Amino acid sequence: MRGKKKKKKSIKQVWNHMKKDLFVDKSSKNSFSIIEVIIIILISILFGIVIGYLLTFRKDAFSTILMNENTKEIVQTYHDIIHNYYDDVDSNELKDAAIKGMVESLHDPYSVYMDEHSTSSFMDTVDGSFVGIGVVIQFESPYNRIIEIMENSPASKAGLMVDDLITKVDGQDVKDFSGADLTPLIRGEDGAKVSITVLRNDTEKTFEVIRGTVELQSVTSTIFEEDSTIGYISIQSFSTNTTSQFEKELKSLEKKNIDALILDVRGNPGGHLLQTREILSMFFPKKTVLYQIESKDRNQKIYSSSKEKREYPIAVLIDSSSASAAEIFASCFQENYKNAIIVGYSSYGKGTVQKTQKLTGGTSIKYTTQKWLTSKGEWLAGRGVIPDVIISQTDDYYKNPSYESDVILQKALELLKESM
Repeated sequence: MRGKKKKKKSIKQVWNHMKKDLFVDKSSKNSFSIIEVIIIILISILFGIVIGYLLTFRKDAFSTILMNENTKEIVQTYHDIIHNYYDDVDSNELKDAAIKGMVESLHDPYSVYMDEHSTSSFMDTVDGSFVGIGVVIQFESPYNRIIEIMENSPASKAGLMVDDLITKVDGQDVKDFSGADLTPLIRGEDGAKVSITVLRNDTEKTFEVIRGTVELQSVTSTIFEEDSTIGYISIQSFSTNTTSQFEKELKSLEKKNIDALILDVRGNPGGHLLQTREILSMFFPKKTVLYQIESKDRNQKIYSSSKEKREYPIAVLIDSSSASAAEIFASCFQENYKNAIIVGYSSYGKGTVQKTQKLTGGTSIKYTTQKWLTSKGEWLAGRGVIPDVIISQTDDYYKNPSYESDVILQKALELLKESM
């Protein structure tokens, strides 16, 4: 007797079978054949593809709507000029001009478009380090003169000296090169060699220099000892490595049992707010409001993140070039530190915070995103921090800068001695 031919199950039957297995009795002995399993897997894959396509389509459709509403005219103008202008057009220059125009339309002096060179210089300052040979140059027609060599830098190790005139880089004559043109030739990859030819005492010398990471020193210190021991720390900027440098210098001074401290942020343009917060936290206990940040939708109080506290007298030195984070720094001491005095003249008055956005080709934009307020909620834009003791620098100092001719520093020393 011939057996009955087994009928193939339809997709619907397989699905019903699967539902029974999933939602009814897990102990059931019913099982799927290999073919049924394969069909289920294929259905699942197909289902996933369809859902993914729909989600992607909706996202693309939404992006297209935004493009039509907000940027259609910009894109259309760009393409019209590229294809229809009578002369050749550099597409990169056109793009840069468009971005620059948008930023300039904000009429905000702190929102700027930065070209490749400006971006590189700005990031070096903010990061606190760069890859190069560690020299500061100044153009003195027709060549650039080395006016400073950083300590332990590749340049110092190779034997370059202050007053050397750079005449060639890797054999290329750099006569009449500006500093902006010369810098990219000198810098390069970490560990790569660069040949620097200089003119020294009317004799040409060539040095093989191995490029390396050069750390910018944003913090320096000294100590004044007469009737009392007073430490002095200068902070040139708040870069990525400023906190570590500051902590090292502060501990070194405190090991010498200082009676008071001078913190100098004159000429400091600002920098990382995080670095400012970490340094301030060394002087104020937790729950102390150091400053506030105001954005479109909220106001945030920034608190000290440390249990440390110091109580010796402190003088903070400021001038008209102390800006942004340096003003936050000075205002915090003025409003919260019991034994602090602010000496100098009114700071710059920059009350906003910027964000930097890198673009293609090494360019970037820097634009304002927030306001900063003092710990007590004051916005100092346009007026700055007003010193407790106002005193201006003399012409003698600018002619011959020194600690002795620095009347603002000397006044701070005098006031600290009186307070002790």
